[in-house]
Amino acid sequence: MNTLVNQDDFIRALMDPRRVALVGVSSNAKKNTARPLLFMRKHGFSGRIYPVNPQHDEVLGVQAYAALSELPEPVDHVFIMVAHDLVEDLLEECATAGAKVVTVYSDGFGESGPDGVQRQAKLVQRARALGLRLLGPNSIGLANIASGCIISVNAAFAADDLVPGHVSMVSQSGSMMGSLLSRAAARGFGFAKSISVGNEADISVGEILNALVDDENTHSILLFLETIREAPILAAALRRAYDAGKPVIVYKLGRSELGEVLSRSHTGAIAGDDAAMGAFLRAHGAIRVRTLEALFETLPMAEAYAKDAVPIHDRKPRVAIMTTTGGGAATVVDAMGLMGLEAVSPPVEFVERMAQRGLRLRPSPVIDLTMAASGVQYQDLLEQLLQAPWCDGVLSVVGSSAQFHPEYAVRPLIGAHRPADKPLAVFLAPEAGTSLRLLYEQGIAAFRTPESCADALSAFLYRNAPEPTDVGGGVPIWPADVPKQGPLNEFEAIQVFDALGICTASAQLLQGCQQQHDLPYPVVAKICSRDIPHKTEVNGVRTDIMTADALQEQTQDLLADVARRRPQARLDGVLVQSMERGLIELILGYRRDPLVGPTVILGAGGIAAELNQDYSIRLAPVGLSTARQMITEVRLTRLVRGYRNLPQGDIDALADAIVRFSHLADLDSPVVEEAEVNPLFVQENGVVAIDALVRVA
Repeated sequence: MNTLVNQDDFIRALMDPRRVALVGVSSNAKKNTARPLLFMRKHGFSGRIYPVNPQHDEVLGVQAYAALSELPEPVDHVFIMVAHDLVEDLLEECATAGAKVVTVYSDGFGESGPDGVQRQAKLVQRARALGLRLLGPNSIGLANIASGCIISVNAAFAADDLVPGHVSMVSQSGSMMGSLLSRAAARGFGFAKSISVGNEADISVGEILNALVDDENTHSILLFLETIREAPILAAALRRAYDAGKPVIVYKLGRSELGEVLSRSHTGAIAGDDAAMGAFLRAHGAIRVRTLEALFETLPMAEAYAKDAVPIHDRKPRVAIMTTTGGGAATVVDAMGLMGLEAVSPPVEFVERMAQRGLRLRPSPVIDLTMAASGVQYQDLLEQLLQAPWCDGVLSVVGSSAQFHPEYAVRPLIGAHRPADKPLAVFLAPEAGTSLRLLYEQGIAAFRTPESCADALSAFLYRNAPEPTDVGGGVPIWPADVPKQGPLNEFEAIQVFDALGICTASAQLLQGCQQQHDLPYPVVAKICSRDIPHKTEVNGVRTDIMTADALQEQTQDLLADVARRRPQARLDGVLVQSMERGLIELILGYRRDPLVGPTVILGAGGIAAELNQDYSIRLAPVGLSTARQMITEVRLTRLVRGYRNLPQGDIDALADAIVRFSHLADLDSPVVEEAEVNPLFVQENGVVAIDALVRVA
């Protein structure tokens, strides 16, 4: 962050400038570079606009200037729309002209390859030396809808009527900004601010979000992200938004390529960068959606219920569904199942109570009222469901009447008493724009597709309050004889886990011709090599060894297999380990993600761990309450949590192991890049780490 610019001055110059210079503005109204001037005049910007174009004395009816140095007064904001090789030389003129913020539309910087990356670095360095803040480069611009300050080339702002509202949007994709704005406008959403960060070379999404938290015209915020930059700044801004009661809804496009090459463990394969991004957003109180439609359509739900509705973590959220179109409801039920939601049947007591109120229901996951209820009865059922303790949310699915009789279709929904602690969602099976707008005007979340409806309900009901950042615990002590760089062998990794206080299977390292050990039989023999992280890939494990003679025979066989399959590997010996068994096998992993920092993962373990995709991930370190949440989120752990009278595992010991393992994040020297226990056996009394992997930076 450039501290040379006063924060208040920076925010005003960025979001509410009163004097704007447009460098490179075109006199040809058909060109993109003419648009900012046209838009600001069209939408009533009351500040002063200074076109800068040395080829014209006048641009589109406004006096033009040959250079920034000729302007009659200082400006707040400069929008640069010239070739990339001219941009850096303009910065000094921007500073001399009094600008605090410079938005660079020009491309050819970090997005264009190595030369562009170098060009961008020089641009930022020069701007900081001059006390300027940069938005972009490669930014399509920004807009303050209320003031008409449209410093943007985006064609979406050519609309005759821009609807002001209380939603602000920040996007890392300039090309998507127009699509996002038009989709939102079609649903009746009005905007306060719209900002494209471009390459995000200086001003970050986190800084803008932080400013929007203090913006009185912004009540909720949408983020369209491709990656995360300046994670600590974004984290702090997300937490401020949560505390201020301003929901932040995030759509993340694609997966980052960073970090995949760093993974030698199952952990990286199970939960890559996108999962880490999800853990980051969840940890700081954001609501992440998976579909583009849900980015907008979740807004009314978040604004109406985020304060009072209780998020669900220890089970699947239960949604009561009422409908006038059975087929339409079925499409949503399918989508809900994929999103981890349960369509719940009304209990017998509820069915009996509704019968007493004149409405006969069947105890089905979808309450179908087609041809069976009046508008008054429909509204009464909705109100009763919204008060029912056996569901966490209510979904109303409306059929063709939403298209042909919008007022009749939505009247019971609008007229119903809606408590603030249970979300109501509405899926309109037909294309019904009028009904959508009527519902939105009343603050009711309405959806055009079953996928976005299920996505929004899932994202909202599973949402998280910001997780605590101070979880206690001391900094782990690194064992004196263990290397502080590169991959460790398993014997060294076991010592690290022992130092963390994690119970490991008793083990001894046999080197050379050594065969003597103190462990009782049966034992396991494993190859010990920092070059072989996954021993089963080289047939480097022998189990259930019952005698010393069998150990000698199996060791020779093991070494021969490894020599054939990995002849170049450096071998440190054979690790002999006590034979352990457990109720279930889990994986406990740690990874320092290149975007969001340290993460900890718990999942179904074993050699096929990455195939199961049954895991929970959090930012590290974690406390006991978060560790317990992680346990409930892994489906396999149900087998040791009282499932069908099966033996129960030691969940307290498992939670403690997760917490201790996560404190690898507190190590500054050395820095652990990846670590893994796979499998971690959950037993009736305790847990025990079997295989150990650690890679140090």
